[in-house]
Amino acid sequence: MSEARLNKKPIRVLIAAPSLDILGGQSRQAVRLREGLSSEPSLQVGFIPHNPRLPFPVRWLQRIKYVRTIATALYYVLSLLFTVPRYDVVHIFSASYYSYLFCAVPPILIAKLFGKRSILNYRSGEAEDHLQNWRLTARPLMRLADVIVVPSGYLVDLFGRFDLPARAIYNLVELDRFTYRERRPLKPIFLTSRLLEPLYNVGCVLRAFALIQKEYPEAELTVAADGWMRAELEQLAVDLNLKATRFIGRVPFDQMPAMYDAAEIYLTATNLDNMPASITECMACGVPVVTTDAGGIPYIVKHEESCLMIAKDDHAGMAQAAIRLLRDNDLAVRLTERARADSAKFTWKSVRAEWIKLYQELVPDRVSQAATESNSPSRTQPSESSARL
Repeated sequence: MSEARLNKKPIRVLIAAPSLDILGGQSRQAVRLREGLSSEPSLQVGFIPHNPRLPFPVRWLQRIKYVRTIATALYYVLSLLFTVPRYDVVHIFSASYYSYLFCAVPPILIAKLFGKRSILNYRSGEAEDHLQNWRLTARPLMRLADVIVVPSGYLVDLFGRFDLPARAIYNLVELDRFTYRERRPLKPIFLTSRLLEPLYNVGCVLRAFALIQKEYPEAELTVAADGWMRAELEQLAVDLNLKATRFIGRVPFDQMPAMYDAAEIYLTATNLDNMPASITECMACGVPVVTTDAGGIPYIVKHEESCLMIAKDDHAGMAQAAIRLLRDNDLAVRLTERARADSAKFTWKSVRAEWIKLYQELVPDRVSQAATESNSPSRTQPSESSARL
């Protein structure tokens, strides 16, 4: 191997994603990915948040409705213009609709402006409606990215129908953050943690729980989420005469393992989804899942193998599935054991090679010897821009 080959510089990757100031799946995945990539000697990893905090003297602008949107967007674009030229690859997390327009499109265009390679890491379960109805800004601008990466085969298939090639790299689950335990005997202690918005159909969970409580009056339900429908859903719980039902609002990322550990069964009635972290995290810690068959969910769990799956908007079916688990503990244990084994697909050890291979393909002239020969990455110091999170 020539000396020039050995001395090639690391690939410089800038991740543009939500910070943990926005609690949700994207921000959590961004943290996990950055932590994994920062341990790679072949990479230099930086971070720029979609939602930057303004400099202290003008931070008060972010307390003013509407003004904060304009001020934050302008500062984000200026930060990109200053930061992107120092990197080789811009790795852009993306949701749909206006989030895509304001958070993903600017780095795609700025990467193009400076001749940098870009990855559109699209993560929204609302992709079909977005691609179908936002024709001027969705498909044409997505084609400017060098690669589209999605978390599941479901979105690969969906993007293909719109003539947008995509490749799948799974979301990450840190198995060591979750304590796996066998739940025997299984108790009627339920958890749901989906946002309180129409898309996630938490009302269906409440109606199912009303039927469950008729069979198990001691049953408990924790709703660990927030959203603009909270008051309406709390009133629905009252109207359904639900007992032991707690709405506790948003739970910080680092407290979720304890929430899962305290739960016995997880319920999700989402009508549209991709690869929900809540399900993969339940798989890691042994919580049996009752879920709808929405979107990409059947691509990550299978009915009667690693979960119990029902049709959308079927609260009676959800209740029946939950009661079935409570009455058949052997079934619940079998499902969770299989789910735990399957969750290994979502670990950094399994996903790492896919990301590094992609970066090497995009910037082949900066591939280092360390990247091609190391199978067990050593820890390096994260870049100074990662401190912004």
